[in-house]
Amino acid sequence: MTPSAASSSPGAAGLDIPEVTVAPGDTAATTLTVRNDSDIVEAYSLEVVGDCASWTTVTPARVSLYPGTSETVTIRLEPPRSPEVRAGEMPLGVRVLPAEHPESVKVLETTVHVERFRELRAELAPRRRRGWLRGRYRLAVRNQGNAPAEVGFTAGQPGEELRFAFSPAERTLEPGESAEIGLRVRTGKPVWFGAPVVWPFTVDTTESGDQEEPRREEHAVRVPLDAEFVQIPVFPRWLLVLLAALLALLLAWFTLVRPAVRSAAKEAAHEAVQPRPTPAGEQGAAEQRTGTGTGTGAGSSTRPGGQGTGAPSGPGGDGSTGDGTSAGGGRQTSQTIDVQTSGGETKTGTYQVPADSVFGVTDIVVANFQGDEGLLTITFGDRKITTIALETFRNQDYHWVTPIKIPENDAVTVEVTCEKPGTPATGRRARGCHEVLNVSGVLSSTTP
Repeated sequence: MTPSAASSSPGAAGLDIPEVTVAPGDTAATTLTVRNDSDIVEAYSLEVVGDCASWTTVTPARVSLYPGTSETVTIRLEPPRSPEVRAGEMPLGVRVLPAEHPESVKVLETTVHVERFRELRAELAPRRRRGWLRGRYRLAVRNQGNAPAEVGFTAGQPGEELRFAFSPAERTLEPGESAEIGLRVRTGKPVWFGAPVVWPFTVDTTESGDQEEPRREEHAVRVPLDAEFVQIPVFPRWLLVLLAALLALLLAWFTLVRPAVRSAAKEAAHEAVQPRPTPAGEQGAAEQRTGTGTGTGAGSSTRPGGQGTGAPSGPGGDGSTGDGTSAGGGRQTSQTIDVQTSGGETKTGTYQVPADSVFGVTDIVVANFQGDEGLLTITFGDRKITTIALETFRNQDYHWVTPIKIPENDAVTVEVTCEKPGTPATGRRARGCHEVLNVSGVLSSTTP
């Protein structure tokens, strides 16, 4: 408490109030003496003005004085412990207003020295982090003091297994200002197997630079923050169990299953290569086979008499005949129909079944060796067998277990519509489309 004195009268100037020093959160007081030097009874109103008015009071706030008397009033200062009350010098004024002579109002002034206090609030989130080698944390710091603070950050751990990095490493905070600091924690080596390892550590905030010596009660403001980094193994425990199960399965395969499979495969292969007896009917039929056939176009056939004859295959095609005798008494025959067509045109090639014969077709092969584009239709007599797009194949074959029979004078017909000639192996585009059909089967005679 700093006492002071001043006087006030309608005609004389008052004395200023001495300077006052106060700490936020504490109380300081001083006095002011008001004297009535007039010749009448006067009432004086006292009011605090200036930046300190919100936390300064005058007691009593109004005094009544007879002429020649005086009264001392108390000025009490109670600044809150808040960043809003900045450290340093602040002006304080007390206005003395006479009721009978308001024109004689006076403002007595002084300077209040607000002491500095330091207080940092810090919060770490999250307090627990999991990872293989590193973890990231956020440190929120707020300057609750009444003066700028240059804040630094430190982290501690009982051993030397962890490395710490703050971003930024230092920060200057104004009173009431907050900031968020990044913290990275890293371990020196990974944990490959086993249980997670817990690394506890602490984080603290300190003020650096030229700072005043803190008051005794300020030492308990900052408490280090406790945190943990849980280092998880690279390979979890369930993976070890799975690897052990797989290893057991591999051992079982090589020791039990694989030998049994090999033995079964050898027995099956041995049975497959054993000679099988030939049925008597098939053996007799094979002994009676003779080589005959008929053909048209460019193909040829051999008659029982041994003379070869040839016949045209029809418009746009030719055929050839292979020798052989079927099991039912017919002759194995193979005919080839060659069709060449210009772009944008449609042509047909045929093979006509000879008189007194039936052609049982079992296999056909279609060759589109140029890669032409267009449409190809195969017909046996009046029966359409298939229609296929040329661009979908290069070689196509069809086979039947039960022969398709074509009676005498009916024909195997190939109709080709050429849309775009392809490019053969020579690398030069052909001038027209060129398709080849080979039809095979048994040619049987209808006469005894």
